[in-house]
Amino acid sequence: MIRQLYCYQLLDVIKNRSSCHVLAGGHSFAMSSLQKQLQKMKCPTLPPVGPSSSRSRRQARDLTPATWQRYFASAQEVRLESGDVFHVYRAGSAGPLLVLLHGGGYSGLTWSLFTEEIMSRVECQVLAIDLRGHGETATADEHDLSMERLVSDVNGVMCALFGSDAPPTVLVGHSMGGALAVHTAHAWSAGPLVGLVVIDVVEGTALDALSAMHTFLRGRPDHFRSVQNAIEWCLKSGAVRNSESARVSVPGQLKNLRTGVPATRDIASGLASAGGGSPTAGGAHPPADTIAEEEEGQEKDQESAEQQTVAHSPPSPTADQPVYTWRIDLASTEPHWQGWFRGLSPLFLSAPAPKVLLLAGIDRLDRELSVGQMQGKFQIQVVPRSGHVVHEDVPDRVAGIVATFLIRQRLTHALDGFQTIPPGC
Repeated sequence: MIRQLYCYQLLDVIKNRSSCHVLAGGHSFAMSSLQKQLQKMKCPTLPPVGPSSSRSRRQARDLTPATWQRYFASAQEVRLESGDVFHVYRAGSAGPLLVLLHGGGYSGLTWSLFTEEIMSRVECQVLAIDLRGHGETATADEHDLSMERLVSDVNGVMCALFGSDAPPTVLVGHSMGGALAVHTAHAWSAGPLVGLVVIDVVEGTALDALSAMHTFLRGRPDHFRSVQNAIEWCLKSGAVRNSESARVSVPGQLKNLRTGVPATRDIASGLASAGGGSPTAGGAHPPADTIAEEEEGQEKDQESAEQQTVAHSPPSPTADQPVYTWRIDLASTEPHWQGWFRGLSPLFLSAPAPKVLLLAGIDRLDRELSVGQMQGKFQIQVVPRSGHVVHEDVPDRVAGIVATFLIRQRLTHALDGFQTIPPGC
């Protein structure tokens, strides 16, 4: 049985890796070597997937929106002196505090599965913030997403919650939130800052990607007939690869087109049905604002080869069928994009705390960080077989890396026999 599973893993590597090498346990294997191993071991053929299997998987996929209660202990509103109200999610009551900062367009709910996983591994506290213009946070100026404003917001939330007596804190940020974590580390004013975790953002690659950002934003639908439609689209498009995470995270990215109310509040009030069928139900063709669901696990190259048609005109809203759109218009934040990422690498290297950088691929590392890593200025962990939203796609692996970081910095202790993860890529 073990031999058969190993064969299947090797076959999976051959099918999914376009490069000539893969990193596994710190060693590099050429593709030809993998093929030779398979031939020598006489591995069994993988069973074919027939139409009936595809139908059963299509029926099994659950698109029901989920709520935060399973993952966090509480949700609360934090009012600042300015009158702005920030929505936060909290868990834990002892140990170091992890302040979780989401990427552009997401919300604090992007950290739901990560929170569940990290709380089961080490003793710690979690504070996940809906940043300005995102989630259920309500501010007077939702368009000012300058880095200076965002840093001020984070420090303001910390001050309102803890004053100057915050517990030892680790800043954890993804994408735009990773850049925010770095900038906040240099302006920290809320007690001891004991760690910095940045997830899948590097100055060089981030700046290079900005030129294609508008193309990406134009390529996604503007509206959805339901929250389920949006969850389905995110899974189908690969924006999120973990269906459980999509069910709880995607609602935090939406608002009701007619009322402007965040979709999470519609779900809580029952307006956005927690049930309902698949968005493709009721006919041979999916609605214009969704994509037909595919068999889970189908190869990425096959997905990209298929033509996916998404209409951008909103369906007509009705009294019993809310229409949803994105909570924030990311295109309108373009004036701030350069400010988020310009100069990020030297700021990261000089941040006054132990640091770890998690990347979905080693190719994302720019020259300045490569040199800094060789000089031992920070720890790096590569998390393969995940997309950009690493902590949603593989929350257990990311939680394991962060838990190991906390233990090695002697900030906390392991729970339930958790075994630390060896350093390296």
